[in-house]
Amino acid sequence: MKVALDISPLASEDQVRGIGFYTQRLRDKLTLLASREGFFQLREFSGEPKEKVDIIHYPYFHPFFRTLPLFKGTKTIVTIHDLIPLKFPTHFPCGFKGKLNWWRQRFALFNVSAIITDSYVSKRDIVDLTGTPEVKIQVVYLAADKCFRPIKNRRYLEKLRRRYQLPNKFVLYVGDLNWNKNVPMLIRTCLECSYPLVVVGKQGLVMDFDKNHPENRDLVLFHKLASQYPDKIIRLGFIPTEDLVGIYNLASFCVQPSFAEGFGLPVLEAMQSGCPVITSQATSLAEISGEAAWLINPYKQKELKRALVTLWQKSGIRRHLVSLGLRQAQRFSWEKTAQETLTVYQKAFKS
Repeated sequence: MKVALDISPLASEDQVRGIGFYTQRLRDKLTLLASREGFFQLREFSGEPKEKVDIIHYPYFHPFFRTLPLFKGTKTIVTIHDLIPLKFPTHFPCGFKGKLNWWRQRFALFNVSAIITDSYVSKRDIVDLTGTPEVKIQVVYLAADKCFRPIKNRRYLEKLRRRYQLPNKFVLYVGDLNWNKNVPMLIRTCLECSYPLVVVGKQGLVMDFDKNHPENRDLVLFHKLASQYPDKIIRLGFIPTEDLVGIYNLASFCVQPSFAEGFGLPVLEAMQSGCPVITSQATSLAEISGEAAWLINPYKQKELKRALVTLWQKSGIRRHLVSLGLRQAQRFSWEKTAQETLTVYQKAFKS
C-alpha cells in the first residue's frame, strides 16, 4: 500500500500554526510506522503526487480555498480540523469567490474515501454542514509533543523568565487571535483583575494585515489594547517550542476561552507541562480536557472572572488541576494518532 501525504503546509505560513504542527508530527510518526511495519510506504508531495499511489491524504481543509481536486483518480482522504468559518459565517465572511470555492469543495467531499477529524464536536459539525454520512468520518485525536513536561530546574526557569521579561505571576494565552478565540473578553477580565496576560503566537506581533477586513476585528482590537496596556498585555509572538515548554511551567495558569475549536492543542500542552487550565465548556475543549480543567461559559465574563480570581489566589486548587491535567494528557500521544490514521488508510485501501 502506497500512501502520499501532502506536506505543502510545511512550506507556507501554516507551518507555525496548528495545521503545520499536525502535518509535521503526523509525517514523522507515519514515517516511523512505515519503516517498522513494512506493509505500507509513505510518499510526500506538494501539489500533485509524482508517482502512482493507492491513497492520497490531504492533512488540511479550508472551505473557502481550493484544497481537494473535484475529480479523483485515486482514493482520497482529507483531514478537516474544523468548519468554524461555516458555523459562524457573520464573523468569517467569505465573499462571492469563497462561496464558489465552498460549492466546489463540498462537491469534492462527496467523492473522498474518508474524512479524518480532531474531535466528536467537529464530526457533528461536518455532518450538519456538509451532509457527509457519519460512517465516513473518523475521529482521530491529536496530542501534545513529548517535550511538553514539568520542569524542576528552577535556575533554568528563572533564566527564561528574565530573557522574556516575565512577571513572577501571570495568566498565559497561546494561539491565534481570531474571533472564535474570544481573546478580547480574556483581556478585559485580566485588566479588571490587574493580572498580567502573556500572549504567545505569531499574530500577537504581526502588524501587516488587512485592518479593514471584518474577520480581523478582534485582531485590531487586540493590538489596540496591547498598545494601551504594554505592562499588562505582554506579547511574545512566535517562540521556539523549547521556550514554550518553560513558559507553560512559569505561568500561574493557562486560559483558552474559545467560542469554538476543532481540538485545542494548547490545552493539552499546558496540562502535560503541569500548568493549570481554564477553558470553555461549549466546544471541543471540554471534550479534550475532560474533568481536568476549570470549565467556563465563554459568553459569560463573570464565570471567567471567578475562575481567574480563584486560581490566582488558591494554590491548592492550582495543584489539584495540575495533578488532574497530567493524568488527562497521558490519554493522548502522536504514536496513537499515527496508528489510528493508518487504520483509516487500511480501511480505505480495502474498500
